[in-house]
Amino acid sequence: MNLSQPSPDKTGLRDVRRDMKNNTQSFFTLRNRIERTMFMLVWAVLAGWTPPPLHRWRCAILRAFGADIGARVRIYGSTVVWLPRNLAIGDDSLIGPRVRLYNQGRIDIGKNVVVSQGAHVCASSHDVSDPLFQLVLRPIRIDDRAWVAADAFVGPGVTVGEGAVLAARGVAVRAMDPWMIYGGNPAQALRTRSFKEE
Repeated sequence: MNLSQPSPDKTGLRDVRRDMKNNTQSFFTLRNRIERTMFMLVWAVLAGWTPPPLHRWRCAILRAFGADIGARVRIYGSTVVWLPRNLAIGDDSLIGPRVRLYNQGRIDIGKNVVVSQGAHVCASSHDVSDPLFQLVLRPIRIDDRAWVAADAFVGPGVTVGEGAVLAARGVAVRAMDPWMIYGGNPAQALRTRSFKEE
């Protein structure tokens, strides 16, 4: 196993090179796959179809499957979470409709964060130099008061700094500095984020 990877006990990630001897090529343990299947079924039956105001109900389901969800979090039924126990969301954050939290690796979202509709946050990749294309987990952190706008992509290992903004359809593949606005593909710093004085 790649020594930079967390232990399989915590992630459910397997070393496909070792498992080739057993004729098993899945990246994840059976326990991990059962856990994800159970969550997907429960989410589809009890949450996926629910009307927007039922945020507390959906948060309760995520918590039941191991997610660390703060107070007053709003999350929509059309949101896709890969593995709840790899997810933390701080108080007063909003995860919009059709957001995909592809958290094979851990995703930590701070307080007062907005992840807008259709955004994709992906905390894993593959080792392209490995003939077996081994999965590599690379955690993502989105700090307090940041905004990931509609249809944007946050790539593996990226830290979105406090108060940073990733504009609509932007693609973040490296760290974003606090209180900066980024846009484009790959995302480039456009200007400092500032607030109007009242």
